[in-house]
Amino acid sequence: SATPAASDSVAPPAPPPPRCPADMVLVKSSYCVDRYEATLVADKSGAALSPYYPPEQKKALFIEKMWKGKRGTGSEVEKKMELPPLPAWEREPFEPRAVSKKGVVPQAYASAKDATLACKNAGKRLCTRDEWRQACRGEQDRDFPYGESYQDGKCNIVRELHPGVVLWEDPTINHTDPRFNLVPGKKGPLLRVTGATQSCASQWNGDAIFDMNGNVDEWVDDPEGTFVGGFYARGKKDGCQSKVENHVFSYADYSTGVRCCRDLLDPRSSP
Repeated sequence: SATPAASDSVAPPAPPPPRCPADMVLVKSSYCVDRYEATLVADKSGAALSPYYPPEQKKALFIEKMWKGKRGTGSEVEKKMELPPLPAWEREPFEPRAVSKKGVVPQAYASAKDATLACKNAGKRLCTRDEWRQACRGEQDRDFPYGESYQDGKCNIVRELHPGVVLWEDPTINHTDPRFNLVPGKKGPLLRVTGATQSCASQWNGDAIFDMNGNVDEWVDDPEGTFVGGFYARGKKDGCQSKVENHVFSYADYSTGVRCCRDLLDPRSSP
């Protein structure tokens, strides 16, 4: 039989090492961004935290107690609506850790302080405003994840209802109520699970980052306090330029969520 050529026995070259962890997307070949808005878990146990309460023990207990006292004083819908349960593990001291995962309710009620700690415990960090905006605009550098101009329904924003109107007949009050993101809209849940809005995808290298416009606001790395992107009931149609700068670093409400960035992986280490 014929002797195989020397080239036949040469192994194919190994694929290049990943530059981002599997739950993140490479942006501009220079940094990594979470594919989905974060859900939070207790850092040591990995137990899922409630997305409807602040991700900090004392705050969560305070909010639960306060709303048990205020419940039943609003609209007819509010009077019938139970508070979501606060898990037992959130009644004990814990630190939050951010997880980027599809198909789950994203964390809200997070301050920039909470978001910073959750990203740090995941080996990540908050995005700078410029990083966030560039990631949102996609590799085609457009004003919206899907194009150059606003299109209704492409992202989960400018929805048909405000939960504050439904529960309290006023959109400007009671923004720590744990039930806000459980209010249903006429077209399905107001707050959607991560990745549900497939048309709201910022494209990068054959991959995509979801919900950078709408769903929940996302804190960026600004000690003065800035969150970006808009949430489901915000009436702004400014896409990747959307920002709110009039709240302090420690502020949190039903709209404020988390997304992390990180520097590229060291090719000498595994993700």
